[in-house]
Amino acid sequence: MLVTAYVGIGSNLDGPAAHVTRAFDDLSRLPDTRVIARSPLYMSPPMGPQGQPDFINAVAALETGLGARVLMQALLGIESRHGRHRDGTRWGPRSLDLDLLLYGDTVSDAPELVLPHPGIHERAFVLYPLADIAPGLVIPGSGTVEELRARRPDARVVRLEGGGP
Repeated sequence: MLVTAYVGIGSNLDGPAAHVTRAFDDLSRLPDTRVIARSPLYMSPPMGPQGQPDFINAVAALETGLGARVLMQALLGIESRHGRHRDGTRWGPRSLDLDLLLYGDTVSDAPELVLPHPGIHERAFVLYPLADIAPGLVIPGSGTVEELRARRPDARVVRLEGGGP
């Protein structure tokens, strides 16, 4: 059975636009998975510590036969191949960050995988690119992506033309 999943993509190190663009390609090579939509790139300030470069963000929609946990493990593998080393630091600089935002209509509070991704409804850097590819998508318990985006105007989240810096 195929499921539609949405993946948030972000980078702020080592040519972040290139990491995000390559991540789309990496996602398309996952087994039993294809990228069915990809957002434009956006630039946004870091959510955490401010002494770091701006992020380049995007969202991919996938059609996948992988289970949610298997998909999450595959995302962690892609991050690792891009030089991401998880050391427990939250919201710090990173070469690539892949977040499983939604997996079909799955709602999970499992410690290893919370779905929908917590905070999706309050992060403009996720809502703006997600609204480009799925404005009517319903985030369980929160509303549609477009409604949520409209409640989170943020002039610091800038859509990039031509792929970014």
